[in-house]
Amino acid sequence: MALADTAKVALADTFAFYLKTHNFHWNIEGKDFPQYHKFLDDLYNEVWGAVDAIAEHIRTLDVYVPGSFSRYKELATIEDELKIPAALAMLSKLEADNQKVIASLTAAYQDAEKEKKVGFATFLQDRIDIHEKHGWMLRATTK
Repeated sequence: MALADTAKVALADTFAFYLKTHNFHWNIEGKDFPQYHKFLDDLYNEVWGAVDAIAEHIRTLDVYVPGSFSRYKELATIEDELKIPAALAMLSKLEADNQKVIASLTAAYQDAEKEKKVGFATFLQDRIDIHEKHGWMLRATTK
């Protein structure tokens, strides 16, 4: 089932984006620390809220949901971050990764449309819209 496969990638990308954002929230430094720390807090909490919903939509397809770091690493298009970059580099990396989340959500949305999974498609449309706003905020913050 194509939708199950693309939805699993969207889940893995969403989780990877959440984890990287939370990592950066913990480790960001600089003169604008309070603003960046709060911005990243809001961002990772919003994205975290979507992880369970994506997983539950996958279960409605009568397939199991991946739930391990190794499986997410296999599925995700977002690369792990092992270093602690400077604040603006963190935000730039998140903006690029946010585009990857949008791409994986869009692929899942297209498959949901093809498979006439209207509720799942609507949910994915909403997630795409939210991530487009995240992208705008990340771009505006790095200018």
